[in-house]
Amino acid sequence: MAKFVTIGYGDQAGYDQTDAAVRDAAHAHDDRLRQDGVDMGLAGQPVQVRNHDAAQVTTQDGPFMASALPVAGFAVIEAATLAEAIDIASRTPCAVAHGVVEVWPLQESP
Repeated sequence: MAKFVTIGYGDQAGYDQTDAAVRDAAHAHDDRLRQDGVDMGLAGQPVQVRNHDAAQVTTQDGPFMASALPVAGFAVIEAATLAEAIDIASRTPCAVAHGVVEVWPLQESP
């Protein structure tokens, strides 16, 4: 099985305008994924880390990526194919509640 990182983006306004039954089904989907061992969590406050030329570590609060929607959470899932990973991600709260989920295939480091 291949591994994929999913990044969910969404905001409270989109969540609130989604039918409660749809949201509940998406949360139940996430609960099943967690029971199956998926490492999943909500996004906290990010910190940028730099260590150019391994000379000095500097940090700065705040995200590096830019998006119209805030990052809501992450998961590392396993799927046989990208299509299967997309199917899994398509039923999560961010995907159904007017947000978006990116699916990133993890590749082995050289």
